[in-house]
Amino acid sequence: MKIPKRIQPLVDDGLVDDVIRQLMSGKEATVYVVRCGSEIRCAKVYKEANKRSFKKASQYQEGRKVRNSRRARAMEKGSKYGRHEQEQSWQTAEVDALHRLDDAGVRVPKPYCCVDGVLLMELVTDDEGDVAPRLGDVDMPTEIALEDHAMMMTYIVRMLCAGLVHGDLSEFNVLVDETGPVIIDLPQAVDAAGNNHAEMMLARDVNKIRDYYSLYAPELKNTQYAKEIWALYENGELHPESKLSGKFAENEQVADVDRVLDEIKAAWQEEQDRILRMSDEGTELKF
Repeated sequence: MKIPKRIQPLVDDGLVDDVIRQLMSGKEATVYVVRCGSEIRCAKVYKEANKRSFKKASQYQEGRKVRNSRRARAMEKGSKYGRHEQEQSWQTAEVDALHRLDDAGVRVPKPYCCVDGVLLMELVTDDEGDVAPRLGDVDMPTEIALEDHAMMMTYIVRMLCAGLVHGDLSEFNVLVDETGPVIIDLPQAVDAAGNNHAEMMLARDVNKIRDYYSLYAPELKNTQYAKEIWALYENGELHPESKLSGKFAENEQVADVDRVLDEIKAAWQEEQDRILRMSDEGTELKF
């Protein structure tokens, strides 16, 4: 096929030899199957910000660290340079996340390089060498659903231990090859410690995956993995090999409102008494 304009620089630099076909076009990128020497890989071409349909991108970028202070200030001000740097940050976030997650033992496509908004990475294939199907296109027996769901929960735990939440995880961005699920599409990956929406996004990720696998294993439907995982994380007890039960006991202890109000009143009265004593002694009040 005709070489897309955005991939041409990679061809000129010898990184890509041929573009075989378009694989898919999504809300933030178009993906092509390409040939690099003797290997078949994929090239993910990120869409420009004004052409992306990814909603609330700023919500996902909250808490991401920018080492260069000039870049950070420009991004905050929204200047032309800042918008360019914001776009670069969005594109390189996936490369960083792929490397971190691969190191953490999460199955993701291997990244090779990212040049001018084009990410060159491993093409995930099935046992016949064809492009691996998405999870949403796969039927499975109950035992495989339970096994793969458990593996996905392990991956989510390892992601969180590596400081990341996928943020948009569902059956549409998980591929399935001969050995199980592979997580894809990570430009919106969330900084777990620095993003105020991280807990909500983790719960959404976990519950979407649970709901899909429960179509084949109904016993998963009422599990509470999201709450269990986040509680362990908040308490500093989560580690990459944490054993999960899918159960979570809510704290049903009712707050003693009257006791709290009495303590507030007592503290207020104590402060009033202190002020009165200081006034009687002619001491200058300092606040």
